[in-house]
Order: sequence, then C-alpha cells, then structure tokens
Amino acid sequence: MQHTPSTMRSSTLLLRRMGARGLASKAPGSANLDWGNLGFQARPVNNYVRYNWKEGSWGEGSLIPDGMVTVHALSNALNYGQAVFEGLKAYHCADGTVCAFNPQANHARISGGCERLFMPEVSKDLFISGIEKVIRENAEFIPPHGTGGALYIRPLLFGHGAQLGLGPAPEYQLVFACNPVGAYYKGGLEGVDALVVENFDRAAPKGVGNVKVAGNYAPDVLPSKEAKGKGFSVCLYLDAATHSYVEVRLPWALLRAATPSSTQQRASIPLDLPALATSPASPLVPATSTRLRSSPRQTSLVSPRTTRWSPPCPPPSSSPLPRVSCSRLQRTWA
Repeated sequence: MQHTPSTMRSSTLLLRRMGARGLASKAPGSANLDWGNLGFQARPVNNYVRYNWKEGSWGEGSLIPDGMVTVHALSNALNYGQAVFEGLKAYHCADGTVCAFNPQANHARISGGCERLFMPEVSKDLFISGIEKVIRENAEFIPPHGTGGALYIRPLLFGHGAQLGLGPAPEYQLVFACNPVGAYYKGGLEGVDALVVENFDRAAPKGVGNVKVAGNYAPDVLPSKEAKGKGFSVCLYLDAATHSYVEVRLPWALLRAATPSSTQQRASIPLDLPALATSPASPLVPATSTRLRSSPRQTSLVSPRTTRWSPPCPPPSSSPLPRVSCSRLQRTWA
C-alpha cells in the first residue's frame, strides 16, 4: 500500500481532533521532566493499554499501570518468537492539539506481520483506538511543543498461553506502550556514522525481513555492539543472497566514498532504484539499493543528514557529513 501526502494528512488529522475532545485532566508537558534531555530510554508513565484475544475475538481492553504483563513460560512469544511490533510518535503541536504521524501506515505494516506469522487480525479501528487511548492516559508525558521531543508509542502484539508444540497460540495480547523521548541518536536529527556489516546478514530471501518481527532485532545486538565499539552509531547490512547490495532504507541518501589517499566524491542514490527482494519497502520508509564493487582498498562511505518528516518543532541545524564505513568500494565514482 502506498501512502500519498493526502492519506498521510488524513491520518494525522484523525488524531489532531483529540484536541477538541480533550486529552486528559493534565495538559501535555505538565509532567516533571527535563524535556530538553530526554534521550531514548524507558521511563515510568501512567498506564499502558492492553487488549486480549481469545477464542476468536478481541476483548474490551484494560489498563496496565506498572507496565508489567504476565505470560506462561511456554508462550509462543517466548519460545518461538511469535511477536510483531510497531513504533510511532505523537507530537504536541503549536496550536495546542496533539497529533500522531500516519498511524494508518503503521497499521498496514503490522497487518502484514500478522498475516506472515499467522496471528489474529487487528482492525484499523482497534489499532487507532488503542493509540488514542494510550495518548489520553499519558497526556502529561507528551513533550511540550518546541522541545524537540515526542511521545513514542509502541504497539506490541504477541502470542501467549501454554503451548508446547509449534502452532497458533491459544491467546494473543496487543499492548500499546508509550514513553516520552528525545532523539534516538545523541546527535539528534543530524546524520549518524554507519558501518556496513559484512560478516552477518540481516534478512534472507523469502524470509521475514519485510515485516517488523521481534526476532529480527535480537541478531543485530552483537553487530551493533561491535559497530559502536568502532565509533559507528548504526549498522547497514548487505543482501544475504549475493553480499553485493547495501540496504539503504531511507527516503534518499548521499554517499561519500573516500580512500586513504583519494579526494572524497559524492553521488546521489535516487528513489527510483529497485528495492532489494530481501528487504522490500515498508509502508513507512521507501527502500533503495545500490551495487557494491569489490576493491582491495579500504574505503569509507559517508552519508549526510537524511530528509525526515519534521513535526512543528525547530528544524535541525546543519552538520558535517558522518561516515559510513565499508571494506569494499561502493561504486566507481566519476
């Protein structure tokens, strides 16, 4: 499903109406937090929102005041990784209302994950209702307009209940967690240094790299730790089939190649390049691919700040181009 600017606007306006209906007894930004230094970490909030599926239907929903859920040790999520999740943000706008960016696209992606992992369907109405409810319950934790922060919302769907053999779970939980956050990376909305990973794969052809399955992320813990130890904030993976394409899951990118004795060159990767079969574009972020050519020289690839949808907050300042390190030359530069 492609989301045009008009569909994104309608998705945003759906939650902007919350300003007229009233959020909660406390105003956005009224919690006692250092809004300018939130970082990206878990913090206590008022309530999460939970729905439980059993015997073919979803329940009415309930609140989780402590963020804790109790599941059986033989649950599908714990033993077989049957879990999908999403991530989106709600912003306090200049006019005093609160909006969440494009939740319909998140619903489209989690629906694909449910189909792939044979989990019960989550209707769009239920998904949007859960987002609205968790925002209302935690209104004071929405960072005030102008601070650069947002209320991060994580819908999580997982199979639970006693299940010894592999098969559909007897029950499923859909939890809407939330947390006030600043930027994910320390540099804020500036570009970050990235390391092209060549000794691990992220996704395989015909696998589950195209859906946001929880199990996709655990294998990235070790490569990410190694990359951070070398001074890189993020990993970029090669395609598992040939190790000759790098996944660039960005709206656009400028790459700068540098050898120890050469002048740095730049080239643009346009949006119309074909997406990798092992990493198709999600409804949220276009995917592009670019060919890697073998080279005996050590090279670096540098990606500048990428374009992002910007909430009604101060724009990011300009920054020097960060590095993307790779042991092979990305392409022959003109």
